[in-house]
Amino acid sequence: MPPLLDARPGRSFALRVQSGTTSFYPGRPSDTLGYNGSYLGPTIRVRRGDDVAAVVTNGLNADTTVHWHGLLIPGELDGGPHQIIAPGATWRPTLPIRQPAATLLYHSHVHGLTAEQVYSGLAGALLVTDDEEQGLGLPSEYGVDDLPLLIQDRQFENGRLVMPGGMMVAMQGRRGDTILVNGAVNPLAAVPNRLVRLRLVNASNARIYELSFSDRRSFHWIGTEGGLLEHAVALEAITLAPGQRAELLVDFTDGRSASLVTAADTNSSMMGGMGMMGRGARRTDAAAPATVLRFEPRPLGQARASGVVPTLLASRTGPDASKAVRRRRLSLNMGMGGMMGSGSGGGGLTINGKPFDMNRIDETVKLGSTEIWEVSGEMMRHPIHIHGVHFDVLTRGGGQPDVLDQGPRDTVLVKEPVELLIRFDQPAKSAPFMYHCHILEHEDNGMMGQFSVA
Repeated sequence: MPPLLDARPGRSFALRVQSGTTSFYPGRPSDTLGYNGSYLGPTIRVRRGDDVAAVVTNGLNADTTVHWHGLLIPGELDGGPHQIIAPGATWRPTLPIRQPAATLLYHSHVHGLTAEQVYSGLAGALLVTDDEEQGLGLPSEYGVDDLPLLIQDRQFENGRLVMPGGMMVAMQGRRGDTILVNGAVNPLAAVPNRLVRLRLVNASNARIYELSFSDRRSFHWIGTEGGLLEHAVALEAITLAPGQRAELLVDFTDGRSASLVTAADTNSSMMGGMGMMGRGARRTDAAAPATVLRFEPRPLGQARASGVVPTLLASRTGPDASKAVRRRRLSLNMGMGGMMGSGSGGGGLTINGKPFDMNRIDETVKLGSTEIWEVSGEMMRHPIHIHGVHFDVLTRGGGQPDVLDQGPRDTVLVKEPVELLIRFDQPAKSAPFMYHCHILEHEDNGMMGQFSVA
């Protein structure tokens, strides 16, 4: 488990961005990046209502940023491409925590290097807690029955981490042959034989996970990117795209071992039902799910009752669609130039036909307004992430949203048109917010735009 960096009692925390070596396999060191360590970062916990002083020092020989993904804060604190931390410099934002309990993440977001720096290790979990959540009696013993789990796929050669490149990477994003959880290969979690809370974070560059348990046990989905759902949802499988999070309650009182597994990686323009070779690949690989994490229930810690899943999790008043004052349309485009991986701007990786430009504001939004954004993608499923907001999915493909679309979101999968209802309550005047595909190579190569809120 990552170490816990609790912002209380001092209401502050410090991160050092650093390079180092990590042995994912014994005796096989790899060059990596991390926060306060050689790979990944500590779990940061903050509390609603606090103003938290962050101190971030860049110990690399390259620019970096730290984006607080899912945190509802003004644009100049967001940690996007405009908040560069130069080598040797220190960034000292004070973060006003004013949102409900949720599982968030933090990661590098320096334009052109996001994919490379995140792949090398610059990511971590960020937890928001509040009184409402703590009053529910949910599992809350960090590292015992409350587990943040950063899921990544990485490529290894002779036991050493390598960074894939080439045309297919530009087109599909970096994908690996090995699944890590919290930086561990072949991970095993010893859990108490009771109800356990899993905070799943997709920290992969491009892979979408179709998660279930090897014994087909059901679980309760209780939270998404924006926080707890109103009611728990019983499921046997859940989809998790890059940048997305999901909180699950899993009952291990039967004492039986089980593995979290994922279906074959099929989301690319060359595979997976989205393009030329998809159907055959899906049939061939569907029978061989990959193991993500093995669970071994044991009598751990103080004996206690398993607990029950609360009937009502979180009360919430979402945006009102009748108050929407404007509709915008975003199309995530993959032209032939993008398929060939042709340098800056991707040659075809764009939004509404325009590659990202740091000096261009693409959309201007009025602070406090509610809008409907219709987003669609080309050739494959794209996880669209919008900074500074949580949104509700209104429609998908002209019909009702999917079961997994519910709750407050900051990242959602699109291919068919999806309507998002968004209220803009955070200002972004001196520094804009981003919207982009969270396949990180797409983002770096032009599939990103920016908007101001004033």
